[in-house]
Amino acid sequence: MKIKILPSAISDLDRGRMFYARQDESVGDYFLDSLFSDIDSLGLYAGVHMKVFDHHRMLARRFPYAVYYRVDGDVCVVFRVLDCRQEPEKTAEALRPR
Repeated sequence: MKIKILPSAISDLDRGRMFYARQDESVGDYFLDSLFSDIDSLGLYAGVHMKVFDHHRMLARRFPYAVYYRVDGDVCVVFRVLDCRQEPEKTAEALRPR
């Protein structure tokens, strides 16, 4: 399965990297490596995750983040990569169609 990452998800990843890089630059790099590894696994496992706010939600393995995606034919479209520590209303708002 192919994976398409939307600009909104890239922006989320960049914000997360900057947050962790303020702690230590290597942690920011580790954050990106870990999340991209999780996203790559969607090539095999897309569609098996529970649906939340009308998107499949895959929890990241090493950081408190969730990858929100939809399956469209043979393409997994990653919409957002959001911090799980925020209010559910903010997550719902971030996932609403524009």
